[in-house]
Amino acid sequence: MAEPQPSNIQEGASDAPAPTGSAEDRKAAAALSALDERDDADSGKKNVDTTALGEAMKNLDVSEKKDTKEAVNKKVVKVDAADVSLLVSELELSKVKAMELLRAHEGDAVKALSAFVTASA
Repeated sequence: MAEPQPSNIQEGASDAPAPTGSAEDRKAAAALSALDERDDADSGKKNVDTTALGEAMKNLDVSEKKDTKEAVNKKVVKVDAADVSLLVSELELSKVKAMELLRAHEGDAVKALSAFVTASA
């Protein structure tokens, strides 16, 4: 004869996953389990505050506004690939950091090297 099951067990439900180590893993697992759950009482419609949504949409600004200070400070500087490889090999920087350093010093490798050395010391 079959033994009675506890009332909190549902047919077809899988065992609860083992607890994970980090908080980030637990958050991800909770998000995945929330995706798995279905609320059959809800017919797919969500309660949305339409006035708040309308206000939020009005406050969105999709046009590109550039700050004049940022536009002035960001000049287009051509960087020589040989200078980038020089900084990468001598200063042990990544290519991206070497390019940023060169752009900050108008593409001049000597200025970039001396600025890096004096900033490090």
